Formats: sequence, structure tokens, C-alpha cells
Amino acid sequence: MQVSSVGIVGGGAWGTALAQTLALAGRNVVLWAYEPDTIREINEHHLNRNYLPGVSLEPGIRATGKMADIAAQDVVLLVPPAQNLRAVASELSPHFSAGRPAVICAKGIERSSGKLMGDVLAEALPGALPAILSGPSFAADVARGLPAAVTLACADEEIGRSLAEGLGYRNLRIYWSSDVIGVQLGGAIKNVLAIAAGIVDGKQLGASAHAALIARGFAELRRLGEAMSARSETLMGLSGLGDLILTCGSPKSRNMSLGRALGEGQNLEAILGQRRAVTEGIYTAEAVGRLASKFDVQMPICQAVLDIVSGEITIDAAIESLLTRPMKSEI
Repeated sequence: MQVSSVGIVGGGAWGTALAQTLALAGRNVVLWAYEPDTIREINEHHLNRNYLPGVSLEPGIRATGKMADIAAQDVVLLVPPAQNLRAVASELSPHFSAGRPAVICAKGIERSSGKLMGDVLAEALPGALPAILSGPSFAADVARGLPAAVTLACADEEIGRSLAEGLGYRNLRIYWSSDVIGVQLGGAIKNVLAIAAGIVDGKQLGASAHAALIARGFAELRRLGEAMSARSETLMGLSGLGDLILTCGSPKSRNMSLGRALGEGQNLEAILGQRRAVTEGIYTAEAVGRLASKFDVQMPICQAVLDIVSGEITIDAAIESLLTRPMKSEI
């Protein structure tokens, strides 16, 4: 598979960072954005100050508001907020040629249906050859050319390896996997756990509690992954543990910073009202709770986050509930 041109749906921070990396790798890049001002700024000034301030973009990146321009490229990357993937893929569908690769770069689970992003894509863009790109990667780091490594999951080995090679770059290493479910679960659930990690920091519960939260949260991820036939080595890799460590360990994470603000006593609606970018963990928490119930898996930390963001319980009550759970074997 030759990857000479790439269409990217999503003019936010991550979509723009991927566009920058692919342009540096010598690919022809067309970037679809929703806001006309973003399109104009990228084309005329080679900047995207709303979502990726301080980064000068490669002049070869062309922004557009037409899905037909995206569908004409060799490979399409879908980088909308997770809850918007269905709508975006449906809009792309009339222009899309069957058999063309579509790489999902959104991390989440559909709130309304509880479906993974790959299942949403299969319904909204049935002719696509699906793949998932996920892993520990802050958009600002990638856009500035700092080293990062991610995983590309595709059920078809030949296509997956070709995509990993065609989309990779010197400073963005892409490893291939066939475990589509595991890669999706890691990228989605880490956002929920990052809110919990932020709450621990905001409440000043200490580094020991932070480490325990990450370890026990990872145990929840592995339990659900096992129930859904994900491979343990995938969850131990970049798209699982790697992304969890990054997202739970830095205030640059939108999910962790939201949790920290909650832990400091700020109001959820006020926090979200100050943000332009979407905080995925807020919406994924409900879907994770639905999956935990469906597969009969205990996920008390994720459930506590859901209860907090839905207003069912206070943060102090949630912490007390977790700390007073019965003692049991770690394994």
C-alpha cells in the first residue's frame, strides 16, 4: 500500500499535530476542520492558535471544509472527539470509496450505545478498511517533533504493517498490532482513570495514593480487557499502560487537569465552560460503566468517577467508599 497523501478529519490539537508530522514525513496532507476561521488561519498563516498555539505549521498542509477533498486521499485519519465519530463518518460516507483505509485516532467509547469506536465506524462508514491509532502522545509534543511511540491496530496484518510504515516518521514510531479491542480499550479507559488521578492530586492525597490509584485502575482495565478478549500484552504496552502513565501523570492531560480542578473544589460545569477542547473521560465514564455491567466486571474506581461527574455522589463520599472496601487478594 502506497501512502502518498493523507486526509485528516479534525482540526483540533491532535489532528493538527498529526498533519504536521505527516507533512514533515513528505506526505501530501489535507486537513478538514469544522470552523471556517481555523481553515483560514491554517491556509493563510500556517497556524492553529485556537488548538495548537505556538506551533508554526508546514506550509504544505492544506485545510478544507469539504469532505470530498478528504475522501480523495490515499488514507483517511479520523480525529474528531469520540462522541462525534459517528456523525463525522456519516458525513464522509457519500464521498468515500470502499476499500480505502480509515484510521480512527479518537480515544473513547460511544456514550449513547456503549460501542467501541471500531464498531461505530463499521456502522457509519461500512466500506472502510478500519484501523486504530492510539498510544502515549501529547499533541504539543508530537507537533514540535519530540519523540513519541504509538500503536496502530488492524485486524489485517498486511494492511496494518503498511499503514504503520506509511504513517510513521522518525520521531513518531508506530508499532503494529492485530489486537483491535485491546488498543481501543486502553485509549478509552485511561481517560476515565486520569480524572480519578487528577482528583487525588487536587485533594492532595499524596504520591503514594496516586501510585496506588494508577495500579488499581490498571487492574480494572485488565479485568475488562480480559472479559472482552483483549490480549494482556496489548494492555501492558503503549496503548494501555503507556498511555495510562502519561495521562495520569501530567497536568497537560485534559482529563487529569479536570480531575485536579474537581479535587480542588471547582464546579464541573464551570470547568467545562472554560474549555474549547473536549474532555473525553467525562463521556466515556458512562459507557465504561455500561460495559462493566454487561460483562460483570468490578471497576470501582471508574464507577466512582461516573458517580462524581453525574452528580450522584460527592468526591469525599466516593473516596470514603473506595477506602472502606473489603480487604482482599491483590490478584
